[in-house]
Amino acid sequence: MWDKLLEMNNGILYDLPFREPLLVEEINKSARLKSFEKDDTIMNPGDEILFIPIVLKGSIRILRSDEDGNEVFLYHLYPGQTCAMSLTCCQAGKKSMIKAVAENHTELLQIPVQLTSDWYKYAEWKAYISNNYNNRFAELMEVIDLISFNNMDKQLLHYIEERCKAMHTKILDITHQQIADELHTHREAISRLLRTMEQKKLVKLGRNSIELLGY
Repeated sequence: MWDKLLEMNNGILYDLPFREPLLVEEINKSARLKSFEKDDTIMNPGDEILFIPIVLKGSIRILRSDEDGNEVFLYHLYPGQTCAMSLTCCQAGKKSMIKAVAENHTELLQIPVQLTSDWYKYAEWKAYISNNYNNRFAELMEVIDLISFNNMDKQLLHYIEERCKAMHTKILDITHQQIADELHTHREAISRLLRTMEQKKLVKLGRNSIELLGY
């Protein structure tokens, strides 16, 4: 059963929404566990998608890259979630359109792509995929709204809050250039905004670190 599969990972059990016996049996038979360390790249744009990840532990940062290597942060995946964009690409027969990076020590359940469509015969799997599509779509709309209709300071604060949430910390070890790269803007603009945010007591700046205050 499902618990037996998850006991392979040092006896730690995970709360995932699959209880249909036949679905659980197929997961046990076909899925595999994979671990990544902080800042490991899990997938790059252009990679062939061989599996669909379900996060068991940790979190994954999803970014969109252009042909010049510029990156824009999209959203995080947390335990129990999967990547809707990977599902879309594999079902359309396309290669990866995103970059996925382990935010911290992360453990995944890898589902072979050829099985993801077959499992739609199971109500739990169909509901799981549908819910993930809806949640990721809502997150993408939030990012688009921040980029299109708000000032960069709100986008920057959102980025810092999301990174802190994903890493279960209030202090990010990150440079202004790294933030600028992921928000697709200039380092000078990020540094200026961070100094303004520090004056407003939203953050406290250190040497290559940012502490989120008041949250």
